[in-house]
Amino acid sequence: MRQQLSSVRFKYMAGMVVDATGSGMYLPLSLLYFHHVTGLPLTEVGAIVTAASVIGLISNPVAGVLIDRFSARAVLVGGYVLRASAFCIYPFVDNSMAMFAVVLPVALGDTSYPPAIQSFVAEIVQGAERDKLLALQRSLRNAGMGVGGLLAGAALALDDSGFYVVVLGAAAGYLVAAGLLSTIRPGASAPPVGGRVSRKGGYRMVARNRPFLGLTLLNIPTAFAYMVLSVALPVYLTRELGAPVSLVGIMYAVNTVGIAVLQIPVTRLLVKYRRTRAVALGAGVFALSFVAFAVLGGLSTGAALIAGVFAATAMFTAGELLHGATASALVAQAAPEETRGRHLAVYQLSWAVPIALAPTVLTALLSLSATGMWLLLAAGVAGSALGVLRLEPRLPPAAVHPVPPEAAPAVSETSPTGKVA
Repeated sequence: MRQQLSSVRFKYMAGMVVDATGSGMYLPLSLLYFHHVTGLPLTEVGAIVTAASVIGLISNPVAGVLIDRFSARAVLVGGYVLRASAFCIYPFVDNSMAMFAVVLPVALGDTSYPPAIQSFVAEIVQGAERDKLLALQRSLRNAGMGVGGLLAGAALALDDSGFYVVVLGAAAGYLVAAGLLSTIRPGASAPPVGGRVSRKGGYRMVARNRPFLGLTLLNIPTAFAYMVLSVALPVYLTRELGAPVSLVGIMYAVNTVGIAVLQIPVTRLLVKYRRTRAVALGAGVFALSFVAFAVLGGLSTGAALIAGVFAATAMFTAGELLHGATASALVAQAAPEETRGRHLAVYQLSWAVPIALAPTVLTALLSLSATGMWLLLAAGVAGSALGVLRLEPRLPPAAVHPVPPEAAPAVSETSPTGKVA
């Protein structure tokens, strides 16, 4: 059994590393690629990508149905193949209509990925092993993204053909990941009696699961918090605090390296405690980091400011370490197996909508009051922390308490009301 689990973990993580490396090659250049190849203005390129992303949200509920009807693996592999096919067509794009036609399938695949990958992890490992696998995934994906960025830089240092190497490399990464994950046969949990549920009434079951909907709503402020590093912090540091642009890259490196190095040992410690407590603690540390960023506005430039930025970024990273992998494991276990795909698709909206709105909302708040933005974010995540603690008694015990796979009960699935069946 242990040998089989080890083989599954190896294949899964190999797929994640290849996926992340390919994504890391392309993501930093997503807008620049089409601007360079087609000659379209950056504003038009950005508008096309945004439109495709918004339309792509429709794949979220569809993915939930497909996961429950077929399997998480089928949706996951299908999404990889869909995106790889679109990337292979990228070099032939020469106008705005063609660009929209190829970025839309990528957006559909991107949106279907989170509920599919969370459901897939829930199928192949249980209990504390789920937390550990998700921690390993976060760590290695950060490393893979970094390697991908370096490979992209090396390719573009040669000549303009490096752009085509980047997109075809990303396509190859998706195909290899699809091949690796397609060989994994989920066997951690037995299928529901009578086979998978039909599509009829599936989302009504999610609507009746109030504890799960509570988790979903409480995640919205935290999702905005995660977007701070890429959206609000660069503007705040350079325009409000007068810090050099180079500091933005250093802070990003502090965060990504911290996650890559520390996520696994931190999660190994957290599996001894209730997942809800770790998630709430992570949100609380986010709140402290935002208060620290707000205080920085009163500091003069110089060593004190730089030290304060490092300290606040370190606290933000600590919040991620406490919250990230544990929250994913909590939600996956809280979702009933029979409709896990639909439940996780709904939960993913608590990430997708804030991610889409964050550039507009955070920059608007920043323009009104930088200090006010940080304090509002701090209040939001602090409220999420308290909400998760209050919700804890209503969540399935197996979701709250990580347990070793061999100690897990044979039947401990949840009913649509969130109670143990």
